Amino acid sequence: MKIRAVEFIKSAVKPAQYPEYDFPEIAFAGRSNVGKSSLINTLINRKDMVKTSSRPGCTQLINFFLINDGLSLVDLPGYGYAKVSKKIRAQWQPMVETYMGTRKNLLGLILLIDIRRDPGKEELEMVRWLETKQIPCLLVLTKADKLSKTKQLKQFDAACTAFNRDRNGIVLFSAKTRQGRQTIWDEIHNLIDWYQEEE
Repeated sequence: MKIRAVEFIKSAVKPAQYPEYDFPEIAFAGRSNVGKSSLINTLINRKDMVKTSSRPGCTQLINFFLINDGLSLVDLPGYGYAKVSKKIRAQWQPMVETYMGTRKNLLGLILLIDIRRDPGKEELEMVRWLETKQIPCLLVLTKADKLSKTKQLKQFDAACTAFNRDRNGIVLFSAKTRQGRQTIWDEIHNLIDWYQEEE
C-alpha cells in the first residue's frame, strides 16, 4: 500500500469515545514491549507516528489512526507487564474485550508475539476468544532479526503447533529488516476486499 496520509485521530477507553467513522478497521494487540509500535510505524512508513517507549506498559489507552482517509488502524494497550498496577491490569481485559466485541467495522486483529518466547496463556486465550467471536486473527512473530534462521524456524514451527495453524497463518516480522511487512499488508488487503464484498 502506498501511504499518502497518516493521522492520529484520538485515544479512547470506552465505546462512547470511539471515532464515529465506519472505515474498515484493523487492531493490533500484544504483550508490552513486543514491538507493536515499531510494527505499526513500519507498516505506515513513519518513524514515530506511534510512540515507542523503553518502559513497557505505557500504552494504556486504545489509540486510533486513520490511513489514507480510508483505513483505520487501532493500537490496543499492551498486556502482561507485571510492573503495571493490578488495578490497571484488571481494567485491560474488559476495555479490550468491549472494543473487540462491539466495534462493528473491526475486520480483524493482528496479534504480536516476541519470537524469542513461547506463546503464553494470554495469547492462547485471546485466539480462542477471537474464534468464538468469529474475528479473524493474524499471528505475527516479531523481532525475527534477533534469532538465527535456524532458531527462527524452530520458534515458527512451535507457534504453528501451539495455535494449530499451518505456516500461512503466521508471519515472521522484523522492524529492522522490514521482513514480513508486505505479507501483513497483503493480509490486511484480503480482509478489506472481503469486507467490501460483504457490503
